[in-house]
Amino acid sequence: MVRLWCRIGVAAVTAGPGVTNTVTAVKNAQMAESPLLLLGGAAATLQKGRGALQDIPQVPLFRTLCKAALSVRAVRDIVPTLRRAIATAMEGTPGPVFVELPIDVLYPFHVVQKEIGGPKTPRGLRGKLVQWYLGNYLQDLFAGAWEPRDPTPLPLRVPTAAPEQVQRCAELLSRARRPLVLVGSQALLPPTPAEELRSALESLGVPCYLGGAARGLLSPECPLLLRQNRRDALRDADLVLLAGTVCDFRLSYGRLFGRGTAVVAVNRNRTQLLRNSDVFWKPRLALQGDPASFMVALARSLQDFSCPREWLERLREAERNKEQRNRDKAAVSPPCHLNPLALLQAVDQVLPPHSLLVADGGDFVGTAAYIVRPRRPLAWLDPGPFGTLGVGGGFALGAKLCRPEAEVWVLYGDGSLGFSLMEFDTFVRHKVPVIALVGNDAGWTQISREQLPLLGSAVGCGLAYSDYHAVAVALGGRGFVLDSAGDTEDTEDSAGDRVVAVLRAAQAECHRGHPVLINALLGQSDFREGSVSV
Repeated sequence: MVRLWCRIGVAAVTAGPGVTNTVTAVKNAQMAESPLLLLGGAAATLQKGRGALQDIPQVPLFRTLCKAALSVRAVRDIVPTLRRAIATAMEGTPGPVFVELPIDVLYPFHVVQKEIGGPKTPRGLRGKLVQWYLGNYLQDLFAGAWEPRDPTPLPLRVPTAAPEQVQRCAELLSRARRPLVLVGSQALLPPTPAEELRSALESLGVPCYLGGAARGLLSPECPLLLRQNRRDALRDADLVLLAGTVCDFRLSYGRLFGRGTAVVAVNRNRTQLLRNSDVFWKPRLALQGDPASFMVALARSLQDFSCPREWLERLREAERNKEQRNRDKAAVSPPCHLNPLALLQAVDQVLPPHSLLVADGGDFVGTAAYIVRPRRPLAWLDPGPFGTLGVGGGFALGAKLCRPEAEVWVLYGDGSLGFSLMEFDTFVRHKVPVIALVGNDAGWTQISREQLPLLGSAVGCGLAYSDYHAVAVALGGRGFVLDSAGDTEDTEDSAGDRVVAVLRAAQAECHRGHPVLINALLGQSDFREGSVSV
């Protein structure tokens, strides 16, 4: 057991609809392996099941979504329950825990006594029994309430791979000619610092793909970092090390590995570790343990290891070719409005080192994942494997409050923007300056890309080139419209300069303390044709 001093998210909501409104967010936290403590109000214990306001069976609702779902029944149990709940949320594979707090354990003794005291002069045997029962209930509810409780954090259990398992992987890696590492979000969990994990990856010298919160772990200039051609690389590799990466839809359920590829999987969660291994793939080595500490131990055991140079150069050459093709596509001007690739390349150009990216959308954000490069670890937040559209406003608010020194950008699709555009009111009222860039192509494009050829109709996918920036201005923020000038004499360089100038102006307003929305009107692009995952 190790003691981890890291952060946990805490949310407090009212009973009934306040609790049920968190269901999607809690499921997102579960799939994102984020430690979360959800405190939910509830009807008084004596009133449960009797038609009290906002009374529903909340604990059963959260049992499948949380690592634990608990209800506090006495005041003396509040601290021990919260102490255990926090440790449960943070240890092993982190996740959400729900704690229900009925109203009678939250209010002072004299208030509860007044509410449930019953008649002062009970009549008959029945009345006296009721009075006796209520008095005993009140005494038990507050018994021991004023005795001190130990509030210190409990030690946390984190599974780690055994030394012999590390050695077995080291033997496999030392014999590999075409090794590949895929690092997932779980590898960024404590207790291993991101800098230590990065040093381990650089020491091994194996080419890496980074996903989820691991984006930005390696600097954009690192020769080991790959972002393009992952499918081809997985097919050609003779050893793939999955460090917290799961064989779900993001890896085509494990069908992307080449025939004979040795797969080593490391994950804290046994279910995620072996996901789809009974159907599409078989691990050569499956280790239930913390991916980051495993990679550090592996690097220490292979200090003399050197990845074959011809393999790395082959991948780097393919990377350069794909990047050049992307630049060529970015140089093509659509009949109207902006090329999304050119816009995102301009965003990547203006991002400062201390920037943090929130991605909330489908097609536009999917394109951004190939173009925009996070500058540091834990600087990319997206909807995660649950595909939870609408996280942008909340994620940006939390990110800026946690890292006030960071320049926080939200990359929105115009569909996802509708879920949290009103958060500009929150940004303004609480003086939280963020920059929102909306890829406005007037549609749910990720859906229509497949729906139109498959069903012959884009019904339900059409939006409009709406003035989203005007909403931000109306709520007290700043707004910009970004579009092609429509001047056929415009050169590529001048158009790019104009885009950069608007982005710089938005940054200047943000640095003055104003939240900003850039409404970027996009033309059509085939960059992500056929990219829908199911």
